[in-house]
Amino acid sequence: MKKFIAIVAVIAVLYVGLNQINSTHGSTGETTPATEAVASAFKDQRSGIQVEGEGTVAKVLPDDNDGSRHQRFILRLPSGQTLLVAHNIDIAQRVTSLASGDPVQFKGVYEWNSRGGVVHWTHRDPSGEHRAGWLKHNGETYQ
Repeated sequence: MKKFIAIVAVIAVLYVGLNQINSTHGSTGETTPATEAVASAFKDQRSGIQVEGEGTVAKVLPDDNDGSRHQRFILRLPSGQTLLVAHNIDIAQRVTSLASGDPVQFKGVYEWNSRGGVVHWTHRDPSGEHRAGWLKHNGETYQ
């Protein structure tokens, strides 16, 4: 009986701790149909999937200037999952005034990685081979 009570106590502590971590990071644990596709692709380790959703900027990163230039930032989805957004600024306009805490909507192609994944193709495709993606921030659409 003492072992059972100890196990229940440990489970309760873990449950409370995880809820506190999620609330600290702004996660409600809720998903929308749009972010469910991202969550499913992450769970199943799938790539090359067109996704759409929204999140909050967790961190603005330096541009990647190797090859095509990409503006990069980390989004935290409502579920708590994070995504690296790699937005090609040789094709599309840079997202201006981007800061931590800003809401951003996105449409692009998801690529799996162990940290939550990457969304790219957040712009039009000059060759017309990919569906156009976009980013929306402060009432502006960038594609």
